[in-house]
Amino acid sequence: MNDKPKCNCGVFGIFGCNDAAIKTYYGLHALQHRGQEATGIVTSNIKDNEKKIFNIYKNFGLVSEVYNNQEIFKNILVGTSAIGHNRYSTTGSADSEKNIQPFVVNYKSGNIAIAHNGNLTNAKNLRKQLVNDGAIFQTTSDTEVILHLIARSKLDNQIEQIIEALRKVEGAYSIVILTDDKLIAARDPHGFRPLSIGKLNNSYIVASETCAFDILSAEFIRDVNPNELIVIDKDTLSNGTIKSFDIHNTKNNIQHCIFEYIYFSRPDSKIFGSNVDKMRRKLGKVLAEKHPVIDKDGDKVIVISVPDSSNTAAIGYQTQLAKQGIPSRLEIGLIRSHYIGRTFILPGQKAREIGVKIKFNTVKGVLENKTVVIVDDSIVRGTTSKQLVKLIREAKPKEIHLRISSPPIISPCYYGMDFPSANELIANKFNKDIEKIREYLEVDSLEYLTIDEMLDAMVDHKKENFCTACFSGNYPIPVEFGLKKEEYD
Repeated sequence: MNDKPKCNCGVFGIFGCNDAAIKTYYGLHALQHRGQEATGIVTSNIKDNEKKIFNIYKNFGLVSEVYNNQEIFKNILVGTSAIGHNRYSTTGSADSEKNIQPFVVNYKSGNIAIAHNGNLTNAKNLRKQLVNDGAIFQTTSDTEVILHLIARSKLDNQIEQIIEALRKVEGAYSIVILTDDKLIAARDPHGFRPLSIGKLNNSYIVASETCAFDILSAEFIRDVNPNELIVIDKDTLSNGTIKSFDIHNTKNNIQHCIFEYIYFSRPDSKIFGSNVDKMRRKLGKVLAEKHPVIDKDGDKVIVISVPDSSNTAAIGYQTQLAKQGIPSRLEIGLIRSHYIGRTFILPGQKAREIGVKIKFNTVKGVLENKTVVIVDDSIVRGTTSKQLVKLIREAKPKEIHLRISSPPIISPCYYGMDFPSANELIANKFNKDIEKIREYLEVDSLEYLTIDEMLDAMVDHKKENFCTACFSGNYPIPVEFGLKKEEYD
């Protein structure tokens, strides 16, 4: 059932709040979709002697599973500032607790903790250089590279240390850093991953998505800009000024991850300056404009989504069909179970069949003897799509048509998503032959958005400001292809 790309993390930070850990818990709960393998929180607390103490609690599991005891917040995660992290672990490093973020160290400038969403594309070379210089790594995560670069800086000013370190790394990073007296956030010059600033009463928040503000009734202020490092400290609390620094002096080449709009981010979030819901509806509308389905007998076409990620695109698709005068109706044709938990694993084909039926069931009265259009956001391996089509066939529809609100995925991502290897991607397996993919999935028709059509849906944005590497194979910045997958964590 894991036939969707995975986003490699969600980050959250808060400064100047008496119950910082509780607020971080709720923020991470809202960001659970960005990482479901493990979670961690670090708080900053002042002891009686005015010495800053960093407290940490992290473990494998969902946010609600890991922080299931009030004593964690009363006795461990004490402090007025905190950062948190939800992690999706990549192959090879899932079983190591050391890889669970945030990472915490004490160095010449004091305590520092970091949480990172993204992938550093030059991590392999940087790691090799650091090891040759005597650095000892505790994890396989590229995030630890940033900590070593900060700690080894010869500069005295902590902000300058961090900027110097970030100038040496390449790739995608949206990070939050907690120091003894500051909350710092930074975003790479390409702006691959989202990162936003919010305010709650007199405290300030940074989070991967604005849905983490909504759960706290916090106010959205603005995005952290690409190539920007921001500093929130006691002066910010008193005068509302957020210090801002450029990381690089060069002009930014904006390359937002378009998959954040297609699939990753929650539809109730605002990222890259636009509401996710609005962009997904537009993707669905363009899909209907360019790839409509008409019932051969003139009956109403039944449009259904694959819940929950394609719900909004399906709404846009059916709305546009109706606008074009095509008889259609949006229906709930698939019911998704939200209580499957960690089900046992059966071997082989049987596992895939029962896996789909554990997660989905059809509303047979809606689908029977109807022309059904399944709107989905993407196809990766195609295994789940094939089983879903088989499941829907059992409801005896007249025809099944599959419409995808993104282009065929042909390349892995190295900027913060985890895709299967290229030879596992169904579009590569069938050499981008849509007809062969259709035959494999056993649908009456299959059509994707083209790259140009997808970019046309990105209203309020310049087309050139999106990374489409997973669809085009054109990577905006060089990638160390020799890097092991577990080092892209």
